[in-house]
Amino acid sequence: MNLLAFNLPIVVLLPFIAAAAAAYSAKFNRLAAAWVSGIATIISLALLIPAAAAVFGGETIIQSWNWLHQAGLQFAFRLDGLAMLFSFLILIIGLLVIIYARWYLAAKDSMGRFFAYLMMFMGSMLGIVMSENLIQLVVFWELTSITSFLLISYWQHRKDAREGARMALAITGAGGLALLGGVILLGHIVGSYQLSDVLASGDLIRNHELYLPTLILILLAVFTKSAQFPFHFWLPHAMAAPTPVSAYLHSATMVKAGIFLLARFFPALSGTDAWMWLVGGAGMATLLIGAYTALFKHDLKGLLAYSTISHLGLITLLFGFSSQFATVAAIFHIINHATFKASLFMVAGIIDHETGSRDMRKLNGLLKYMPHTAALAIIASLAMAGVPLLNGFLSKEMFFAEAVSFSQGNSFAWIIPVLVTIAGVFSVAYSLRFVHDVFFNGEPIDLPRTPHEPPRFMKIPVDLLVIVCLAVGILPMYTVAPILDIAVTASLQSTPPEYSLALWHGVNLPLIMSAIALGVGALVYFRRKPLIANYERHEHINAKQYFQKILAAVIRFSEWLSARFDKGSLQNAAAWTLFATLVISASGFISFNSPLLGDRTLLPMEPVSIIAAAVIIVASILTLAWHRQRLQSLIVIGVVGLITSLVFVKFSAPDLALTQLSVEVVTIVLLLLALYFLPQTTPKETGMSRLGRDALLAIASGIGVFLFTLMVLSRDFSSISEYFLANSVPGGGGTNVVNVILVDFRGFDTLGEIIVLALAGLGIYAMLQGLNINPHSRFRLNADAHPVILQTFSRLMLPLMLLVAVFIFLRGHNLPGGGFIAGLIASVALIVVYLSNGIEWTQSRLRVDMHMVIGFGLLIATTTGLAAMLVGYPFLTSAFSHIHWPVVGDFELASAIAFDLGVFLVVVGSSVISLVQLGQLSHKPENPEGV
Repeated sequence: MNLLAFNLPIVVLLPFIAAAAAAYSAKFNRLAAAWVSGIATIISLALLIPAAAAVFGGETIIQSWNWLHQAGLQFAFRLDGLAMLFSFLILIIGLLVIIYARWYLAAKDSMGRFFAYLMMFMGSMLGIVMSENLIQLVVFWELTSITSFLLISYWQHRKDAREGARMALAITGAGGLALLGGVILLGHIVGSYQLSDVLASGDLIRNHELYLPTLILILLAVFTKSAQFPFHFWLPHAMAAPTPVSAYLHSATMVKAGIFLLARFFPALSGTDAWMWLVGGAGMATLLIGAYTALFKHDLKGLLAYSTISHLGLITLLFGFSSQFATVAAIFHIINHATFKASLFMVAGIIDHETGSRDMRKLNGLLKYMPHTAALAIIASLAMAGVPLLNGFLSKEMFFAEAVSFSQGNSFAWIIPVLVTIAGVFSVAYSLRFVHDVFFNGEPIDLPRTPHEPPRFMKIPVDLLVIVCLAVGILPMYTVAPILDIAVTASLQSTPPEYSLALWHGVNLPLIMSAIALGVGALVYFRRKPLIANYERHEHINAKQYFQKILAAVIRFSEWLSARFDKGSLQNAAAWTLFATLVISASGFISFNSPLLGDRTLLPMEPVSIIAAAVIIVASILTLAWHRQRLQSLIVIGVVGLITSLVFVKFSAPDLALTQLSVEVVTIVLLLLALYFLPQTTPKETGMSRLGRDALLAIASGIGVFLFTLMVLSRDFSSISEYFLANSVPGGGGTNVVNVILVDFRGFDTLGEIIVLALAGLGIYAMLQGLNINPHSRFRLNADAHPVILQTFSRLMLPLMLLVAVFIFLRGHNLPGGGFIAGLIASVALIVVYLSNGIEWTQSRLRVDMHMVIGFGLLIATTTGLAAMLVGYPFLTSAFSHIHWPVVGDFELASAIAFDLGVFLVVVGSSVISLVQLGQLSHKPENPEGV
């Protein structure tokens, strides 16, 4: 295994690590976050560069580790030409944005929070483009939606930022759900979630009966993320984000994620009429709407936002043509658009930063105040307009040529070259407006600040991007051709077609279309005033209004539904849930054609079981009868838990008995602490109808559960227990089957459960932190709250109870016990000490931060799983061996004990932090004012 065997996951995961480091470092120095982010990005680039030689040689690098192998999940990364192109765009433009943002953000802006969000977003985008496993791709896809929400809403004090972020999250989040559905269908069709298998199964996918729903679901994800019609309207409202965010989202990330998906799935999904109509139709509509609307926006970023929409539509339309040459043009324009659009957004940010305005009606004549910035803006704008000797011209010519080629041989397809030429006209017009209205056209009008050039380092990223626009436009064969060739090869999964990046192809129809676009575009710009006036008369009719109306209608319906069924009552919600369950269950009983009871012989009833069942029944009835006396009902319900523990003992389930007993103690303590703040008796519920309803539901539910249980137990069935009994020792190295299941066979479930438990503990802590609440007047703390005898015995018993917990923990792999039970026992020991000695006394002697205990528990459990992956086994695969120790003799050493230690720490930390925080709240001095 070579030194670069793990470089791809490091490239993806390093920005996430840098996010935490950036947030932490900003506490010591405001600019440290920018340095951390920049260095991490450079390291990711450095790790990626050595693999470039192999990719340029035609190799596809796949690095994979089993995650949940039987479910088709792998921690897998892929680097081919397409992934490398997007990765370089993400990292290089990301580095330039980091440099730019360091100078853009004001002193009052949180650098740590900004760069933490930015690095998480960068890592999410890298995860999308480098994922080999499709489920993993969906996870990173959703992370981009979440992190972009954080970036767009960075200025939280602004209403437009909050609204824009919510709109973006709602639309792209819905697209993420559609992508999950599409990926699951793809996995079902192909029989694998690996991208390599999917790309090799194009014919199978296109001929499958589920092709159309699969295509629609994936295209919904593409269209929502890349702002394609009819989901285009969220992107302009994301302009409330800081300009560095806008530059990054619009050029190399976020909106390009959907375009990447089109390029990635092109060989598997393209080539059908459905593909051409859906992809091409959405692309054409988006191209025209974006180009037309951009001309009339007075805000610089608004103009650039709609121009981005238009160019994304152009790329989507090219993929919709479904030809190899169109794919070349689409990928080429992805590169070109990233460079000139990033530079233009940075120019817009510079203008806003130095003048205090982005309104083009005020920004006039800035050429003499900001000549350097003006030169950069003019070159980038001309590239966007498709002027010769700039990169945008080359890909635009290829676009026009492909539109002409697609129209040949089709009766009505001649309209396509006409429409794309019209889009080109508006592209030239809004590009001219960006230049002329801002840098010429008179003098500035009432600007908040006197215009001047920005700091030198703020211009360097724009300088570099503009140089790329010129270099690609003049020397395409030496600058962009190599990476374009391998990216096209990866997208097509075949040899790319013959194409030319020459500056001159003679006088042909695409050149004439370009000339028309340039000439008519200039004319449209200089005759723009009546067009702008006409647009402003109808500006109130826009997609945002319809979105808000639909959202308001959904909210009204939800409120109506909640008012009918929820009514703010837990009892009412529970009643409806039980009623629905009974209806569904009754339909199952009615349609059940076999006899209700099977022919299996039931176990005989003996006196002990009858007594235990009777005690449970009596305790349940007493709980119901005494439910208004909360303390009595709590004591009685505790009897049910204790009898349940004995039932587990009877049926030879000591692990479950120990767990039930420990949970019962912790729960009773928790409820006792909670009762301190509740009335001694529950209020009476009036109304016989409600009592009658609850009685009917309770009786029907009891009868239904009884019948269902009887149906199951009176029939023979195949139990999965035989598998675990047979494989517990050879597969997990332990004779305690229950513990082996928890830490080995179902370790992933256990990891999820302790994560939930940790979140619950931390959530309770956060919820009660600083809470000021008075206990009920009937309860008062006794002056002798900590009796001396209880203090003495608890201090003597603590070491013994902890020793028992350690004993139960160490024996758990082969005998009843384990991390969960041991954690509960240790929690009970600590809680008893807290209750008997007081929180202040105990905390002064037990100086252990339970937050750290929870954190280390999760870290140890997760690291145990990752260690297995590093040596080539699925996540959380356990290893065990028998070693011989002097005196001790043979001793089993299992890696599962480390995972169990993580479980132990999380249980102790979560239980203690919850109960101590509640107890601390109980012991606060009472406030007679009730405030």
